[in-house]
Amino acid sequence: MKLLLTGCTGFIGRELIPLLIKEGHSLTVISRQSKEKLKTIANDPKINFIRMNPAESSSWNKEQIQNALKSCEGVINLAGEPIAEKRWTDDHCKEITNSRIETTKNLIKNLRNLKKSPKVLINASAIGFYGSNPQTEFTEENIHGDDFLANLCKEWESIAKNKPRSTRVLIVRIGIVLAKDGGALGKMLPIFRAGLGGPIGDGRQWMSWIHRTDLCNLINTSIKNSSWSGVVNGVAPNPVRMNEFSKSLGKILGRPSLLAVPGPILKLILGDGARVVLEGQNVKSQRLNKLKFNFNFPTINDAFKAILT
Repeated sequence: MKLLLTGCTGFIGRELIPLLIKEGHSLTVISRQSKEKLKTIANDPKINFIRMNPAESSSWNKEQIQNALKSCEGVINLAGEPIAEKRWTDDHCKEITNSRIETTKNLIKNLRNLKKSPKVLINASAIGFYGSNPQTEFTEENIHGDDFLANLCKEWESIAKNKPRSTRVLIVRIGIVLAKDGGALGKMLPIFRAGLGGPIGDGRQWMSWIHRTDLCNLINTSIKNSSWSGVVNGVAPNPVRMNEFSKSLGKILGRPSLLAVPGPILKLILGDGARVVLEGQNVKSQRLNKLKFNFNFPTINDAFKAILT
């Protein structure tokens, strides 16, 4: 298929783009990054690269992007500023919001103006949709929470669902994505390898995670399979508490995992963003069970062994 990609030159795109090329898809990649950044992911001359800020509506008026839209058969929208990497200042919260909401608004507006709509839209969301409650096991049946991230995800999904009538949409509420070259695990590895790792906060909070390879396979499968629509939770079937996550990581690395990171220190570093790590969520996917999606890495030990050995 001819696919249009946004937000795919980062952590997830490093594995997703090579997979899509291997599958034989033709790619147009939209990014604020330079073409040199894309070349570090896949140096393939057949990739059509458009450098633009998709959150700016005027950038969609260019002939190059309009031609790409007219010919595309599928869209993968993963655009969004990382959520738990900086303090949640007013400016950063605005950036977190605009990078998702404005990009998706502009995308949907332009898709609706096309004479021929794409067959499928895969749109990212996050398990932050559900809010935090340590006593609740969340599935796709649960309603949204009522905090900053929950309200952001609700609006983000609502905009994506306004896609053209003939376009199938799948919204993937993504959990903590694991790979060694970025994300939460990438930040933890140097600390654990130095023997200074341990659980964050009280260690009782849930971590609903997915190996990056499984997430990329999930996206790839959903492009091809017309029965994949609506909402799925992009999480492995076995969430773990932070204590178990830290213990398993330490064991694989042959390092102790005893030194807990106190919640107040994390709050000092990340401000409100620390809530994402300190509160956690127990999220499972009923939909992926029904769709019979096959995980390569269903347990945290499977994931860590694949990533680190």
